[in-house]
Amino acid sequence: MRGRSLSFRLAIASVAAVALAVLLFGIAARIVVNDRLHSSLDESLRRRATDVARLAVSAPALLRAPGALESPLSGHQLSVEVLDREGAIVARSLSLGAKLLPRTAATTTAMQGRTGFADAVLDGESIRVFAAPIADAGGPASGGVVIVAGGEADLQGTEHRLGLLLVLCGIGAVIVGGALAAFLARYGTGSLRDLSSSAATIARTEDPDRRLATPVGPAEVADLARTLNGMLEALAAARERERRFLADASHELRTPLTSLRGNVEYVARHGADPEVIADLEGDATRLARLVEDLLALERESAAERPLRPFRLDQLVRQAAAGREGVVVAVDGAVTVDGEPDAIARALDNLLENAARHGPAGGEVRIALHRSGEEAEVSVTDAGPGFAPGTEEAAFGRFWRGQSAGAPGSGLGLAIVRATAERHGGRAWAAGSTVTFALPVRRSAGDGSDPG
Repeated sequence: MRGRSLSFRLAIASVAAVALAVLLFGIAARIVVNDRLHSSLDESLRRRATDVARLAVSAPALLRAPGALESPLSGHQLSVEVLDREGAIVARSLSLGAKLLPRTAATTTAMQGRTGFADAVLDGESIRVFAAPIADAGGPASGGVVIVAGGEADLQGTEHRLGLLLVLCGIGAVIVGGALAAFLARYGTGSLRDLSSSAATIARTEDPDRRLATPVGPAEVADLARTLNGMLEALAAARERERRFLADASHELRTPLTSLRGNVEYVARHGADPEVIADLEGDATRLARLVEDLLALERESAAERPLRPFRLDQLVRQAAAGREGVVVAVDGAVTVDGEPDAIARALDNLLENAARHGPAGGEVRIALHRSGEEAEVSVTDAGPGFAPGTEEAAFGRFWRGQSAGAPGSGLGLAIVRATAERHGGRAWAAGSTVTFALPVRRSAGDGSDPG
């Protein structure tokens, strides 16, 4: 079946299911009909034997009357023999001619006063035999036995015709069911073929803006189309992020690289002096910081959410330690799930950004408090703050405030927001305060988890 289409496999599976169902139905019908036919024959033999036994008691002289023991059953003659208590024949059906009904275990059972059935063969034909005792009430057959037999040839013929009919009907059902299944499978997979064709077109054209049309058909296929379109949108977004990353990187790297090349050419022509060496070191430091921030931002945008518990209050104190003019305000112990190194980088970015935008020697305040199910970390400087309407733009890539005392990479706040969102939180700015919030760990108490 490898390499076969889905519609072909569905059609084959449907044909197999129909064939199996027909086979099981045929077997069950054959068993039921066979049981009913034999039960009907047995009941006819029992009734005929009862009538003959009553006749032997009530009117024994009639047993030898011509035709008294003839009783056709649906065109088939039942054969009867009446025996006395010694086993001698008292009367018999004319249809037997010179043949005698075989003595079976049923005859022996009847001699002992009980009825019984038996299967036998008479003149090469299978017969069903029933024997019943005759009451000891006078007459030549008193205390004897009545034996009734019926041929099974008609039953076997009926069973054969039924089996042939079931086979023909089964073949017809398989053919019709297979054709219908093939049609439905072909129709049902048409929407899948349309999706495949659309996907092949997108792969061939490499157009990131194209999407799969939602097909009219089964709900599962429509769900598949929406899922694939979501995947295409994610791929397009990733491609756009990659394009923006390359464009931003090339744009931002151009300035320090140009300066670096100029200083290197100056050194090559005029020799090194302390001022040029300082410029070279500054350019190299700025270039390294820019590359490091770009890589950090991309890692935050693509990484999965971390689940390691740590103490956020301890991390806030560690970030503020050793920095002049930084005031720490922590309400209490707070535990969150995340990556401590990434949160520490975000805190460093906020503190460096506050020091850059605030006045020289101005105070920087970092505060941690719990608000509902979130832990909020706020950093406030003594500067004028963001200009109205620029708070959201400040979190974009390579955004720089006009009041910056020294040029930075323009990625600090973008890294803060990407880090907060990767941890299931958020970040925002208002005035001279930048805040990010993280979900508080819900398991144990906030202070119970180790940092």
